[in-house]
Parts: sequence; C-alpha cells; structure tokens
Amino acid sequence: MTDSLDTAQTAPADGNPVASAAAGSRTAADVVTKDLVARLTRGVVGSGSTANHTPFTGEVLAELPESTPEDVADAFERARVAQRQWAATPVRKRAAVLLRFHDLVLQRQAEVLDLIQLETGKARLHAHEEIQAVAVAARHYGRKAPAYLKPKGHTGVVPTLTKVTELRKPKGVVGQIAPWNYPFELSVGDALPAFVAGNAVVMKPDTETALTALWAREQLIEAGLPPEVWQVVIGDGPVVGPEVVKHADYVSFTGSTRTGREVAQGAAARLVGCSLELGGKNAMLVLHDADIDKAAAGAVRGCFSSAGQLCISIERLYVHESIADEFAERFAARTKAMRLGNALAYGADMGSLVGERQLETVTRHVEEAVAKGAKLLAGGRPRPDIGPLFYEPTILDGVQAPMAVCNEETFGPVVSIYRFSDEDEAVALANATPYGLNSSVWTKDGRRGRKIAARLNTGTANVNESYAAGYGSVQSPMGGMGDSGLGRRHGSEGILKYTEAQTVAHQRVMPLAPSFGMDDEKYAAFMSLSLKAMKAIRLR
Repeated sequence: MTDSLDTAQTAPADGNPVASAAAGSRTAADVVTKDLVARLTRGVVGSGSTANHTPFTGEVLAELPESTPEDVADAFERARVAQRQWAATPVRKRAAVLLRFHDLVLQRQAEVLDLIQLETGKARLHAHEEIQAVAVAARHYGRKAPAYLKPKGHTGVVPTLTKVTELRKPKGVVGQIAPWNYPFELSVGDALPAFVAGNAVVMKPDTETALTALWAREQLIEAGLPPEVWQVVIGDGPVVGPEVVKHADYVSFTGSTRTGREVAQGAAARLVGCSLELGGKNAMLVLHDADIDKAAAGAVRGCFSSAGQLCISIERLYVHESIADEFAERFAARTKAMRLGNALAYGADMGSLVGERQLETVTRHVEEAVAKGAKLLAGGRPRPDIGPLFYEPTILDGVQAPMAVCNEETFGPVVSIYRFSDEDEAVALANATPYGLNSSVWTKDGRRGRKIAARLNTGTANVNESYAAGYGSVQSPMGGMGDSGLGRRHGSEGILKYTEAQTVAHQRVMPLAPSFGMDDEKYAAFMSLSLKAMKAIRLR
C-alpha cells in the first residue's frame, strides 16, 4: 500500500469520486510489522506456513502459521485441559474479563481499525461498526451473564414435595469457524458468550483476516482470559474446517449456506449442536408514505456498508410505484456521490471488495443483468484506478428472473429496484425467497411499519433503519430463518446455546409411588385428585 492513491490508471470522468488521502498516511508496512506478527501468532497451533494479503493492493500482509489436522487435534486437547479450570472460575469473575476487554478495545481501537481495513479493504467507518458491535456484546454479557446462567427454581411435579432447580453447564470446547467479512465482530463477538458461559474455544478464522482475530485474542488474554482457553488454528477451510467440526462439543459457524449445510451434517453425525448464520437476499420495503430522503440515505447504508459484503445488507429494494421514480433519482444521486478510498483514515464512504471471487460474482451479476435488459442507475464498473478489487456502488432497475442477480446472493455493492402497488404485494415479494435473515420497512407510520415487519419471514426486521437497529439491540436474538441458518446470537439464546441444561429434582416427604399404606388403586385415586386440584388452582 503506497502513501497516496495509485493513479496509474485514469479514473472515469463520471465515476464515483475518490476520497483524498493525507500526505504521509500510514501504510501496510507501518502497521503490520514483523514484531506485531510474531506477537499475535504466539500460541497459534501450526506447524506449516501460509500468508494473508490486503485487498487494497493484493500484496502479502503477513506470513502465518498453518495448522494441520494433527495441530487441530492438539489445540482441542489443550483447550479441554484449560476449560475445566476456567469452568470452575465463578461466573462473575469470568464476566469481569469481558468488561475489562470492553475497555481495552475502546482504548486501542485505532490499532484494530487499521488491521480490519488492511485485511478486508473496507472503509474505516464500516470497520468501526465492528468496534461498536464487539463493545456492546462485551458489555451486555459482562453485565447479564450471571443472570442468564444462575440456577433457576421451577415448580416440581408435586408442589412443595418436589424441589426442582435448573442448572446451566458449559458445553466444553466450542469449535468456531469465523468468516472474512467482519473479522472482529464475527470472531471474538461470537466467542464472548461462549467464554463467559465457561467454555473454551478453538477458532478457525479465515486466513485472510486472521490478524484481526489474533489481535482480539491478545486483548482478551490481557483482560484476564487464560491463554489456553482460546486456541486459534489457521488454514484452508476444506482442510481445517472439518477437523474443527470433528472435535468440537458445539459448533458455531458463519458463512455461506452451502458450507453451512456441510457443517450441520458433520455436527449431526456426531450428535453435537450447532448454530449457523448463513446467506441472505435481504429486502427493503419503501412504503408510499416514507420520507424519501431518509429512505434513500438508509438504502445507501443498507446496501453499500462494507461494499455490500454483509450477510444482513440489502440486495432487493421494493418501492411503492407512486414514489419509485423520485426515490430512484435521489438514491442514485447519493450513490454516485459516494467517495471510494483505500486510506487508513476516515473519509471514504466505501472501500474494496475482499477478493477475486467476490469481484467475479459482482461483475457477472451486473453484466448479465444489463445484457438481458436491466438498466444501470449508478455504478456498474470496476475501479482499478483505486485498487485491484474496487467496484462502484451499483443500482439496477428492471431486473427480473431469470437474471442471476434477481435471486442469487451477490454479496457485493449491488442492489436491484422493484416496484409494487400495494403492501400485500410487497410482503409477498419480500418473502419470495428461501432466505430469511434480515429485512427493512420504511414509513412515517411506525405502527403500520411494525405490523408489516412482523409479516416478513426474517430473523430481524427493522423499521426506518436498514440493519443496525436489529443487530445492535443485543438483548434480543438475531439469526436467520430458512436457508439463512439455525440458532441465534445475542440475548439469552446467544449464551444459553453454549450450555447444557440440567434439571436437579429433589423429592421430599413422600415418593412418587404408593406410600403411607396406600395400595396401587388408592395411590392412583390420590394422584388423580391432586392433578384436578392443581388445575383448579391454575397451577402452571
């Protein structure tokens, strides 16, 4: 990465503007030093060697340890030993580690923002979304974990005679497979509830974004997490991923629906649980009474954050026909004004795609749609003048089946606009997909917006926001329906999934059997009378 933008290739005259980079700004070499890599990779179980790269230039960022199947098995052995002592640590002490971690992240955020940008290519403001999400999760589980995990009393089969307590025990060692698109939030953010519940974690981050996850590990260890409790293994997904599933007591996976099915099959074969956050083809509904300017600004956030490489980003825009043309005009104007950039600083509105595969998918979807009659309202071309993987934020109109962009997940800065005539039609169109991750409704009538949101078959549904309101409200569960996954993160479900429930029932005074001289018939009559009485007093 150079001190200034690469101008060897000329920017198109009508293309998105380029955010200016300050003279002498930091480079990849300034940030990713040999000392940093040595420090962060200390403790990684890996006997081979691999490397990661920055999307900004394609250059190698760091040489990293590569894990073999034997290394993965070794990591699980180490984690199991450490987990027993960690589980014996009082939950409030475990929770205090998360609160200290929260403070370290906010104090040192500039360090990890640089790493997130260099490893993903995203704009700095979009990288900061990860800081916010991790801090919120650390605070929430740091405060609420003792309440989520405390023993709970329940009414026994015979009140007063049967004392019942529900306990929560950690699963053991959680295997976590984290993606490249949000390497801070979807690594440590998902691991925090597992740790505070008393588990150890063996994590396989994506190789291209491993430094960010390793930075998080370093901070959490400084906050008080025993180092062996968090093991990191690095390597190719098809090699290392199945090994993680093979040894885990529970599997947490975020990634594609295709790979998620394979993970689920591997976990099922071993009779261990799993949670999967998978793909999406998320819809945004702009109703006839929506504030057009606010909706257009929300669409920019929803469609182009992290260059659209976000599972919950918007790829389908359904706009009421009465305002569709005006909305499209204002949305396109905002989109064309977005500044693209690759500097390690605030100022750019969108960064780069992360890899060649993403660029190929985006290019294929857009070119095929245009060739079959769709109209470009904005974007539609790569920007090699900025970096090898930059692509302009793109709006398509007139998209219809069988264009691939109509139904396939693009996972890039591309959105299609569709028109609808009434709200029932809009709901039906939004639900006409096997995915069900996130959705968005825009209207000035919040009550009606919430009613329509409740009709959408998605794990989160936002009103007058694109995704951040639902995702950031960590007391509530977040996850997908249909092909978008299984299980939930956040809230009680986000931590209890990492535990096993145990019921301890203590029977007192008399057994649940004939006693005190009763024969079978008298005991049956006594229990029948008791059951009728419990219903009569509305016992639950």
